[in-house]
Amino acid sequence: MLRRTSIRFSIRTAAAAGLAAAALAATTVAATTAHGAPDPGPVPDTRHTQQVEYFTGSGGHPRHTTVPAPKPLSRTAKAAITAGDGDVTPIVQNGPVGDKLDIVFVGDGYTAAQQEDFHADVRAKWAKISAVEPYASYTGLFNVWAVDAVSNESGVSGDPSKDVVRDTALDSAFFCSGIERLLCVDTGKVEAYASKAPAADLVVVLGNSTKYGGAGYNDVSSQVGYDGIATASSDNDKSDQIAVHETGHSLGKLADEYDYGKDGTYTGPEPAESNLSKLSADEMTTQQQKWYRWIGQQSPDGGPVGAYEGGGYYQFGLNRPTENSIMRTLGREFNLPGREAMIAAFYRHASVLSSPVATDRALRRGDRIRVGVPASAQVRWYVDGREQKAARGRVSVVPRTLGVPADGHGHTVTARATDRTDAVRDPALRKPLSGKLSWRIAP
Repeated sequence: MLRRTSIRFSIRTAAAAGLAAAALAATTVAATTAHGAPDPGPVPDTRHTQQVEYFTGSGGHPRHTTVPAPKPLSRTAKAAITAGDGDVTPIVQNGPVGDKLDIVFVGDGYTAAQQEDFHADVRAKWAKISAVEPYASYTGLFNVWAVDAVSNESGVSGDPSKDVVRDTALDSAFFCSGIERLLCVDTGKVEAYASKAPAADLVVVLGNSTKYGGAGYNDVSSQVGYDGIATASSDNDKSDQIAVHETGHSLGKLADEYDYGKDGTYTGPEPAESNLSKLSADEMTTQQQKWYRWIGQQSPDGGPVGAYEGGGYYQFGLNRPTENSIMRTLGREFNLPGREAMIAAFYRHASVLSSPVATDRALRRGDRIRVGVPASAQVRWYVDGREQKAARGRVSVVPRTLGVPADGHGHTVTARATDRTDAVRDPALRKPLSGKLSWRIAP
């Protein structure tokens, strides 16, 4: 249920609200007119558009369209966000931002009194996302942050009907470009808020709503460093699948495997994405191309991996690895080539081996060293380059008991780990699945 808590303005919140109002006046947002509200100012330049993906139902194929891009934020608008709200709350902390994949959730349609509700929604949404493989096997590689965006009104525009308009921090709105389930946002404002997190590798906007819907902005180029933005309803129990699908694009660089949107037969070059090909299964095997290592294997989304015609929005001329993965229909699993791409993507941002114990200062023989690794990785420990086999597999050691002698000399303890998962078969993708950390042990 959509929570409607009365607004309790503090001095800080009132100031932020005034600044936000100034920002709203300074910025023309395409999503505002999409739900039928009176035009607040000049018509946006429709020559500047954004490509978005939307979802008509929880078990249907996605669709693509373009929407007018919001005008760039003025200095006044940016200053309003910088000086106003945007408090950051750690939801999941598994290690330093440099060693983890950092997911940033930004809320919209939550008033000052509803920010704890937003945090609870982030926890619930992340629990559902991280229950999907391969996230489920690699939850330790992620940090999760919540960035508060205080809205003047609770809920989002277009909920429940087209004529509903609400004053929110990110201008979230259903009925974007006349499409009911398309939940658009001002992507410039999203970036301004996301930049407040310690790091942002992936951004998800939660709109305070029970209405099914969302969007994927996959052509957004962010100065913060993330690729793409996913939007989803906070309190719809199917909307997490939208976010999972969109991470297939933003993280895994996977193509859509559905065939809606393009007429005729694809005649272009071989696609760059790893899950589409012009080649047949036999051609892939003979030429050792694309997902040939997986052909014939039973895939978690059902059926064997092969070459199934239809994908990349074309009905003919392009093949996908399986009949019906999550890159084709929501509510499904990633197929085997998709899982491989996602795991490789995790390791582009995160390290297989991390530790809360700093490596830039000397330790004593009695200090404890702890490390974290995925379940599919094994840790090996070394003293001055020589493996201490009795400690193999441990995630916590003490240099003294590991074998560092008390001989008045400095020594080095090293931990090495390799993720030996059989879900990644491409040798080129396996390279980031190994790592090491070293500590100096003082005399």
